[in-house]
Amino acid sequence: MTEACPLSSATGANRDGRAVTAARDLARWLALAATPTFAIMALLTAVLGGGPADMLCAAGHASLLSGMIPMYLLMSAFHSSAWLKLISDRRRAARG
Repeated sequence: MTEACPLSSATGANRDGRAVTAARDLARWLALAATPTFAIMALLTAVLGGGPADMLCAAGHASLLSGMIPMYLLMSAFHSSAWLKLISDRRRAARG
């Protein structure tokens, strides 16, 4: 037993496909935005000073990774995979 797919259902599927594609594109752009955002935050914190939040994070002075600046730099590094993938994809496309 086969069922015919009505036209309105096919149109809805097309609309859902566009929504999924738009969501993927948005997620890709958000992933690309994270690295420079955290890098800028680290730079601004270094230039302008961390304030009370930096005092809380650096209270122990137990590690070189304490404080807001190293935290922002680490977050920037951890989120850099989207940029590395973009660079890799563009190099691959340029080669072949």
